[in-house]
Amino acid sequence: MVKINPQENHLTLINTFTVKPENQEALINLLKSATDEVFKKIDGFISASIHRGVEGTKVVNYVQWQSKEHLMAIFKNPEVQKYQKQTEPLIEKVEPVTYFVVAAQEK
Repeated sequence: MVKINPQENHLTLINTFTVKPENQEALINLLKSATDEVFKKIDGFISASIHRGVEGTKVVNYVQWQSKEHLMAIFKNPEVQKYQKQTEPLIEKVEPVTYFVVAAQEK
């Protein structure tokens, strides 16, 4: 289970993908495969959550990394580059933004 803890000061990357409805499921499956086969094995990876937009045109990938350095290192990884190339035809637009968690609340 993914835990979000502001005290740990992890870097969060939130990718918001815009897709055609017919590509939403394919992108989700590709992100799940990339996480299982590649990202989980990379130093500094903490967790990933994939979210399906209700209207069918959005996919959000919420990924936690130990640091900005760990995140930046993934872009040099050939396995990551392989998956990025596979996602390109499925995506209309991508908006990557990095964050630090400042609060996490639950009931």
